[in-house]
Amino acid sequence: MYTSTAAYHFVAIDDPAAVASDVRALAEQQGLLGTVLVAGEGINLFLAGEGGAIDAFLAGLRADPRFAALQAKLSHSRTPPFARLKVKVKPEIISFRREGASPLDGRAPAVAPADLARWIRQGHDDDGRRLVLLDTRNREEIGHGTFAGALTLPIDRFTELPAALESHRETLADATVVGFCTGGIRCEKAVNWMRSEGYGRALQLEGGILGYFEAVGGFGYEGRCFVFDERVALDPCLCAAADADAR
Repeated sequence: MYTSTAAYHFVAIDDPAAVASDVRALAEQQGLLGTVLVAGEGINLFLAGEGGAIDAFLAGLRADPRFAALQAKLSHSRTPPFARLKVKVKPEIISFRREGASPLDGRAPAVAPADLARWIRQGHDDDGRRLVLLDTRNREEIGHGTFAGALTLPIDRFTELPAALESHRETLADATVVGFCTGGIRCEKAVNWMRSEGYGRALQLEGGILGYFEAVGGFGYEGRCFVFDERVALDPCLCAAADADAR
């Protein structure tokens, strides 16, 4: 059985190349496959390994004080979800290219999965404000599934979100908008940017869709969640289609 992890952490890194080298060595030591991105703003990773390899890797990574608070989402599969290991240094760990978006300057307020599930059930937030769920992913990912009634945008790249969202500005003015994505990294940036641009009460879903599945299951969600590996998409039990059929 393979254990996969999706994790990211925004933290200032003075020497991304050195961190990338250290992380590669740690991943190779545990025989992991997948992708790691390192930038001056932090780290983003999708990795998989057998047995306790992922736990050992995460323990080694968190031994660095910069990554001690890194939160990881775990899932399992019968076949390896990655073919090789890639570790890259990038300008951003998720490309957005907008001022006012960096979580290094402070995180946007977040809503916990259990609270969002309650808001979905009651149709509004705890202050009685209209609830809008904003999918910050691209149209291919949305095609595999999203929250029922979510506001989706016809974008192919995350950098296209600001322009695509502009036409909805007036209709969102009286709403509590909860941005969400796969694991949380895009909605961290998107919601920070939205708040800097006057979108009012915008929040991020803590842990993204995968964190929501892990905490409360699939309540209010339709379909599967696209993931960036050979499993393609996971159901609310965090299983790929092939593994779900085998249960």
